[in-house]
Amino acid sequence: MKTTPLMASAVAVLGLLGATSAQADTLVYNAMLSGANESPPVASFGTGFGIVTLDTTSFTMRVQSIFAGLTGPTTVAHIHCCTAVPGAGTVGVATPTPTFPGFPAGVTSGTYDVTFNMLDTASWNAAYITNNGGTVNSAFNALAAGMAGGSAYLNIHSSFAPGGEIRGFLVAQIPEPSTYALMALGLAALGGLARRQRRPAA
Repeated sequence: MKTTPLMASAVAVLGLLGATSAQADTLVYNAMLSGANESPPVASFGTGFGIVTLDTTSFTMRVQSIFAGLTGPTTVAHIHCCTAVPGAGTVGVATPTPTFPGFPAGVTSGTYDVTFNMLDTASWNAAYITNNGGTVNSAFNALAAGMAGGSAYLNIHSSFAPGGEIRGFLVAQIPEPSTYALMALGLAALGGLARRQRRPAA
């Protein structure tokens, strides 16, 4: 796959977004998002990434995402879990349906950063709880196992691709300390690249 300036910047910003202090009860996962990662693949120039941080002591989940260059405006976004084969296939939604609360809708680029209380049933798709032990604790354990096993993915859907325009499987990350100032700078740079990429040639 050809690497574009936008994708290269996304990779750089990914490292900045995921840079947080490591703690024994904190599990951090990354997902590179693209149309090629959809099943079946989607012909989209859209790109993005996500950081999902699970705290196994406080039972919280922080979802951070940035995306740009989508072909169609966003409709919904969520985490799916758990596929039969790590890194492949499709499966139902684990997180709130129809979408993450407050996720940017009707746009082709944007950012998201929300921390969920995973002991609250509103943080889940009710069917996922039912299918994974019937309690929020058992659902949390199933989702944590799915992420650790590479069978959970972040999916951003759009009007162009209702089944998902860009997605990526979550993979474990070993974070390093950094600053939010650097993160903000990277986000601004990625947004500028997305605007330039979609601007018609003179």
